[in-house]
Amino acid sequence: MKNELSTTLVLKVYEHISQNGQQYDLGKQLDGVTAFSDPDGYTIYLKGSGVLLRFGFHNTYHFEYDKESQKQDFMKKLSQIADAIDD
Repeated sequence: MKNELSTTLVLKVYEHISQNGQQYDLGKQLDGVTAFSDPDGYTIYLKGSGVLLRFGFHNTYHFEYDKESQKQDFMKKLSQIADAIDD
């Protein structure tokens, strides 16, 4: 699991969705990815494509998904959002 996920990517995408996404019951959503956090703000979540990413204290994280293809699609969406920020 080490180096599987870029901390910078996750935080960048989370912040962008939080600032620019459309409000939903669970959190803010942009380009098929929903961003939300727990009440204390120590754990953030990104959800989309059948994947839930929990990202917490000390850059620990956990993916929940059924198929590897879901995770691949989710990571592609995160990269697309990050690339759009940089444009």
